[in-house]
Amino acid sequence: MNNDINSAVSQQDYPVDLRSLLTLTVEKGSSDLHLTAGAPPIARVYGKLIPFDFPKLSPKDVENLVLPILDKEQRQEFLEKWELDFSYSIEGLSRFRGNIMRQRGSLAVVLRVVPYQVPTIESLNLPHCTKDLCDLPRGLILITGPTGCGKSTTLAAMIDYINENYSKNIVTVEQPIEFLHHHKSSIVKQREVGSDTHSFGDALRHVLRHDPDVILIGEMRDMESISIALTAAETGHLVLSTLHTQTAPLAVHRIIDVFQEHMQNQIRQQLADALQGIISQQLLPRADGQGMALATEVMIATSAVRNMIRDEKEYQLYTCIQTGHQQGMRTMDQSLAELCRAGKITREKAFLRCVSKPELERLLGKSVIPRKV
Repeated sequence: MNNDINSAVSQQDYPVDLRSLLTLTVEKGSSDLHLTAGAPPIARVYGKLIPFDFPKLSPKDVENLVLPILDKEQRQEFLEKWELDFSYSIEGLSRFRGNIMRQRGSLAVVLRVVPYQVPTIESLNLPHCTKDLCDLPRGLILITGPTGCGKSTTLAAMIDYINENYSKNIVTVEQPIEFLHHHKSSIVKQREVGSDTHSFGDALRHVLRHDPDVILIGEMRDMESISIALTAAETGHLVLSTLHTQTAPLAVHRIIDVFQEHMQNQIRQQLADALQGIISQQLLPRADGQGMALATEVMIATSAVRNMIRDEKEYQLYTCIQTGHQQGMRTMDQSLAELCRAGKITREKAFLRCVSKPELERLLGKSVIPRKV
């Protein structure tokens, strides 16, 4: 890779430009476009990687396709850090969330499709309790799950619901901004790390000075961001954020474990007081091959849940979720079993993604479930 990426990019020799590749990506219903030297452009379609019918990319091809869409500051940041998150838009088509990294001395790029239209809670088939959580005046709401499971999309739908139905001051801190929100009943101020603020830490340290009612933190990624989120949720703000954990109980454990041992008791008390609910989610290929199905685990912060967090009994949370149907709770395995019984996903996919195979087997019983994608 050219050491000076601020230098002029040579004339493009690749048979298609980035705009055309992104247009094809959207037209095929793909979620992501991958550009890596030694392979053709590859799209992720319903979870599967599908190569486009173009030649393999050279290291120079990747540079020529991507570097022209970066501004001077972005190029300099990549030159210094060797990693870059960015956003990109094609008017009339879509927005894209991009990431560039180095691999084997060349660039590797992924661009995720972010539609201009913010989806609704109903269109995403989110749990019924999602609106109830959005209706709350204060507290902490977490969306968790692996990379690519739609956490940012869920958060966008929740912010849009609040924006539509309440007169609030909403402040978001994201890296990068994905969905664009327009002022409706609420005011929405979106701050992008790298262009509107120097860091998550800087933005969050000053966010309470903006008189927010609702704060969206793109990701609670370290002790500082978690601490600020808990404090804001405790002091009368509704805080929404994400974590990369596979279940709700693991999210509780992750938050507490970030802090040093002598601080953990205080964090338990804060989390028990501030937490309102956790939705853990994952996307699975539909049995009919036509898209993805959303599976969700829901934990509502009932009195029992709060007491378990305070008393260091996170190991009991899963049982509480299993038996909390009347409060709107359900485990990931219960959600997978429901999708199986409805014929939306195959039994094989469900067992690949379940928390407990014996538990899923018990829930499915002798139901007739489709076995082929």
